[in-house]
Amino acid sequence: MYDMTIALKSDGSKHLYEQIYEHIREEIKGGKLLSGERLPSTRALAEYLQISRSTVDFAYEQLVSEGYIEAKPHRGFFVCVLEELPEGNKQEKTSMQEREKRLPEAEESTVMYDFSPNGLDMSAFPFGVWKRITKNILTQGNEELFALGEPQGDYDLRQTIGRYLHSARGVNCTPKQIVVGAGNDYLLIILEKLLGRRAGIAMENPTYKRAFRIFQSFGYGIEIVGMDKNGMKAEELYGKQVKAAYVMPSHQYPCGITMPIGRRMELLKWAGEEEDRYLIEDDYDSEFRYKGKPIPSLQGADTGGNVIYIGTFSKAIAPAIRVSYMVLPPCLLQRYRKECYFYSSTVSRIDQRILNEFIKDGYFERYLNKTRKIYREKHDLLLQELKPFLKRFQITGEDAGLHLLLSLQDGSASEQELVRRAKENGVRVYAFSDALVAESEKAENPTVILGYGGLSKEQILEGIARLKQVWL
Repeated sequence: MYDMTIALKSDGSKHLYEQIYEHIREEIKGGKLLSGERLPSTRALAEYLQISRSTVDFAYEQLVSEGYIEAKPHRGFFVCVLEELPEGNKQEKTSMQEREKRLPEAEESTVMYDFSPNGLDMSAFPFGVWKRITKNILTQGNEELFALGEPQGDYDLRQTIGRYLHSARGVNCTPKQIVVGAGNDYLLIILEKLLGRRAGIAMENPTYKRAFRIFQSFGYGIEIVGMDKNGMKAEELYGKQVKAAYVMPSHQYPCGITMPIGRRMELLKWAGEEEDRYLIEDDYDSEFRYKGKPIPSLQGADTGGNVIYIGTFSKAIAPAIRVSYMVLPPCLLQRYRKECYFYSSTVSRIDQRILNEFIKDGYFERYLNKTRKIYREKHDLLLQELKPFLKRFQITGEDAGLHLLLSLQDGSASEQELVRRAKENGVRVYAFSDALVAESEKAENPTVILGYGGLSKEQILEGIARLKQVWL
């Protein structure tokens, strides 16, 4: 510790040394200064507070005499280990613990099987490879990595991402069109600057709630557009005062719909009929598909420069890999360079280099192949275990991604009842209604979301067995 902020009062009510003594004592008793933590020297603290050193000396001497701190020769002052707190603090601590017990988070311990749609399986991740790449980069004297990089992200990484997107998703772009950022949230903030303040955005219902809330925070006018089995209804976009439509054509969340080519063409037609009108394509987990061939991205079919493509490595690699990317059409790229080029990249250049090597050397592709196999086995196991449920439930959205929907057909329980019964038996499932942004579009039948990516096969078996007990 090099300084300590103390609000000293000069009104004469207390001596300065008393105020310093009482502040440090309460910080120690309250656990804000930990046992063994070094205090600033008396000289340093006196200079920082602009008071005499003797005042600080007097306060420290009192703390030493009472056993709150100790002086170590030639090293300084350190917080002592307090074997027992005063009774008042014990009571305060106890009451705090009691309050925490009453919080909803305390109930998490009762959940043994969490069917979260955000869960991932990291068992196949090549930690050794990642470590080796990191070590090589840091030991090769890459001094340039510690300098400020390009606002859009390092060119080599953007080039690698562009090649991957073209081969895997049919995206047509140059490295110049790609903007790298730490998560989709940052990219949407950049997008807000490009689309303008208070632009109108069309969104499906249900949709990815986080994106909805971010657009709301921009002050955007959000228009809700209906869906059918093919995704967003393109005809409902006409007549709405919107500048862009946010869609997930490869795997809509949470419904799991893969938009057919016909509907995609309808959306592209709508976007191309007016200048400065766009489709925001969120391609968050297109790597995982279990039936049929992957349909190329919406951006790949765009000939008019009307699609803004957004993707991430958080699903394909790991949530902690906070690297997302956005492909801007040429007209928005020009606007970005005029209005947003002063924004620094939010991804460390070291992380960018590691990721670039990981992809370029083929490790990413091999890892994807392994995880696809793992998720496919879990997907098939889950569907097998859900067969007894088909007497009362309908399964949808199971062809891609890492979750599916289970809808109760006989009306014997509400959505919240299904969630509650499951939780009481140690299983967490997720309410479909949590993804709704307009109550008028409620699901016809009570529906829950079952994610399986983060569960082992054994956990899937046990979790579904418990759901049988309370739902069937």
